Amino acid sequence: MLKETFTVMRDLPRVREIISVLMRHGLGNLVQRLGLAKGLERAGDLLRLPGEHGIELLDPPVRVRRALEELGPTFIKLGQVLATRVDVFTPDWIAEFEKLQSHVPPVPFEELLPELTLVLGRDPHEIFLELDPLPVGSASIAQVHRARLVTGEEVVLKIRRPGIVAKIDSDLRILRQIASLMEFEFPEARRYQPVKIVDEFAKSLRRELSLAAEARNLERFAQNFSDHAEIEIPRIHWEYTNEFLNVQSWVGGLAGNDLAALEEGGYDRKLLAARGADAVLKMVLIDGYFHADPHPGNVKYLPGNRIAFLDFGMVGRLPHQRRDQIVDLLAALARRDEHGIMDVLMEWTGDTVVDEELLAADIAGFIFNYENLPLKDIQIGVLLSEVAVIMREHEITLPADLTLLFKALITLEGLGRQLNPDFQMIAQLTPFVREVLVDRYKPQALYKRSKEGLADAFDLITGLPRDVAKLVRQARRGNFRVDLDLKRLDRFGTQLAKSANRLTMGIVTGCLIIGSSIVITVKAGPMLFGLPAFGFLGFAIAFFNTLWLIFSIWVSGKEEQ
Repeated sequence: MLKETFTVMRDLPRVREIISVLMRHGLGNLVQRLGLAKGLERAGDLLRLPGEHGIELLDPPVRVRRALEELGPTFIKLGQVLATRVDVFTPDWIAEFEKLQSHVPPVPFEELLPELTLVLGRDPHEIFLELDPLPVGSASIAQVHRARLVTGEEVVLKIRRPGIVAKIDSDLRILRQIASLMEFEFPEARRYQPVKIVDEFAKSLRRELSLAAEARNLERFAQNFSDHAEIEIPRIHWEYTNEFLNVQSWVGGLAGNDLAALEEGGYDRKLLAARGADAVLKMVLIDGYFHADPHPGNVKYLPGNRIAFLDFGMVGRLPHQRRDQIVDLLAALARRDEHGIMDVLMEWTGDTVVDEELLAADIAGFIFNYENLPLKDIQIGVLLSEVAVIMREHEITLPADLTLLFKALITLEGLGRQLNPDFQMIAQLTPFVREVLVDRYKPQALYKRSKEGLADAFDLITGLPRDVAKLVRQARRGNFRVDLDLKRLDRFGTQLAKSANRLTMGIVTGCLIIGSSIVITVKAGPMLFGLPAFGFLGFAIAFFNTLWLIFSIWVSGKEEQ
């Protein structure tokens, strides 16, 4: 088992550590079902670890959250990503995952200095007049130090932790294997596609490991908001920025969660809430490229009621088609249009077979709850969470590129209401949705879509001879194959079996009638009611068989209605 599952022997110590943590937190059943402990025992690494005293009294979400915290940066970030999967996990699980924070002690600056010197090509003190050895922030992947360039400009250095890449790569390999085992051992988990979730998580985390990639994200946002004076994005110093180091301008101002300082400074909290919401909605609906974690720690407020966004390690991307779906969903939610919501959800079902009548009934019930509710009392976060519950109940998996979006909108609304208790997210959404819908039907947009459609049609027509020739070649080589997905084939087989049974019974009944007719003419043998007994019994059996056939056909007809 171990040879098949964990082929890289260098990961074995980390595997044992992961299993030990899981077992200590009362998750031994998971370890046993996946066969992990058995595999380690076969490798000669005996594992007999009891759980912590009283751990079994805690709810499973709490135990899992505590285990993820102990396992370190990769698993903490996995939990933070899972907190976005409102379509997969119930609110109690989401609430626990949201508690996960990377409380990581800082690396002593003396340990960072050798690699910092290497990537800069010279002593950092030759570049920076001042370089504070005490970090102003410390996270699982990097930590931040303030500095001052020789030009006098204040900057921050975001420095990646030494050795973090190798550790995360090891954890990702192990997570991939655990996800594969989960799909194999837990049939009920397959519809959630754990392997796909881990693969998406691995891509996101590896992008976050590259501080140069974060710098590119930051520069793109700066370009998108170049004509918005109320929004500030830090400036990147590319001459010092690379995979290991990100140097950007220092942003002062007030922390996003320092409400008392906002009051003392005379800031307009209502205006800040509106501007912050408008900025994120522009990212989502107009640019298709958004800050995926706009919580107070990633926001600063500047004089003049300006807003600065920080930390662009985690961003979301939405292609045009997905943006159109989101606009349609938000417009339907704002209008309380159950048919519009239904249309969007059906586009997200993919290969999942959904009971459309039941889904429509659930959506109608959901809309009914908001029928007469004032706009100021409607929270978009609650709406999206309830839509996610409907999706979960109907086994509709939220597309991967929308999980971050749902989370960002919910977080944004929380930030807005923190600044302004009367903040209405739907009211902020409406102008953007209207603008996108109007732009969708402008002559230029219609011309562009028509041009693209004609180009696709032309490509299809011109490529048809080539495709037909390919099919002919496959047929000649015996490689031509037709895959049929016959839904409800089991029901068809059952119907066929019932029909065969009735046909057989009909033939037997007919034979009994003919045979009994012949036997009853022979006046010999035992008699019953003045008739030959065998002929009489044959007619009686044929009579009851006929009644059974009539009843069976009648019941079958009722089932088809």
